[in-house]
Amino acid sequence: MSLGTWLKVGTWAAALVLTAAPVATAAPAPVPDATAAVVTLRYDDSRAGGWEAAIAAGVASWNANVSNVRLVEAAPGTRAEIVIVATTGWPQATLGPVRPGRQVRVELGAQAVSQGYDKTRIAAHELGHSLGLPDTKPGPCTQLMSGSSAGTACTNAVPNATERSRVQNAYANGLAATVPTDGRVLVDAP
Repeated sequence: MSLGTWLKVGTWAAALVLTAAPVATAAPAPVPDATAAVVTLRYDDSRAGGWEAAIAAGVASWNANVSNVRLVEAAPGTRAEIVIVATTGWPQATLGPVRPGRQVRVELGAQAVSQGYDKTRIAAHELGHSLGLPDTKPGPCTQLMSGSSAGTACTNAVPNATERSRVQNAYANGLAATVPTDGRVLVDAP
């Protein structure tokens, strides 16, 4: 092998070693424990007869759209953070963010349904209050928290990007445990 070929091969081999060395010796990045920061909130809908399907769909919407708070049905006889009841009036809820060990109330009002508002949107909207979101009235149908101002034709029960982000921030790193519930009751009449 000539000196020129030897230098080319040697340079190529050195470049290969230098290029590959950091990859081979770099420690893998730690994988964060995604469940460590998840806040679990239990809800009790045992007094919300006739709303079960809407509540299940509203809960599923929130659980599919935020990752650091989970809504789960409370086992019978256990204390829930979110108590959901059916009423004859307008929907209303205590403004959160609710934290574990505290309790808020959601009232799903039949008056809104009788005027043509969608049950699933109502349930998801009121749960949004429990998670710390105020009303954004007036607002378009794309904003879940626009509530009744979006009109009776609106059936959107999915939080938009801004609403998702606000809930994510409210429960970031499990911090809802240290953030007090606002406590105001928001009535969602038009």
